[in-house]
Amino acid sequence: MLDLLDWKRRIFALYEHVRAADDPEDAWRLWRTTRDELFRSHPQSPLPAEARAAFRGLDYFPYDPAARVTAVLEDVAAGPRPVETSGQEPIVFRQLARASFELRDRPLALDVYWLERYGGGVFLPFRDRTSGLESFGGGRYVLDTVKGADLGSDGGRLVLDFNFSYNPSCSYDPGWACPLAPPANTLDVGVEAGERHSG
Repeated sequence: MLDLLDWKRRIFALYEHVRAADDPEDAWRLWRTTRDELFRSHPQSPLPAEARAAFRGLDYFPYDPAARVTAVLEDVAAGPRPVETSGQEPIVFRQLARASFELRDRPLALDVYWLERYGGGVFLPFRDRTSGLESFGGGRYVLDTVKGADLGSDGGRLVLDFNFSYNPSCSYDPGWACPLAPPANTLDVGVEAGERHSG
């Protein structure tokens, strides 16, 4: 129990440093270094215990300043619905908003979800043309407030920095049950930023 609390505190503190940083690329380096250390040594690491001794770091696309965008949010009134997971049971989310943005001069949009469980949380997963090839097939996460993964806002717009997109825990160990990116959150572009699939 205390190990889980410590993990959550460290991740929340990490994203607090990232949001406060003046240079997004420096913040990304800190994020990578901290995640590698947590994955290597923390009892709550998503890596199986037997894989930690040989762990040499997570694999990422090179940093791309153009992958940092801001999104306009449009409120959506939608009912709860199950979202497929890597486990046996779906998790119930409700679409909260539609996030519209431009990535490399292409207008794109993703659904933003609200976790319907106790306490709730904002969640934004996505798949793209790298999914199942260079990145995890079930998609990556760029916003998950339950886990502390929140890059904040800028001028009334949501910051989506795909350099900070990361794989769900189930991509390292199938013993974890993680929500997967719904089909509606598939981008018709290759997002060559953020974490690659290393397994």
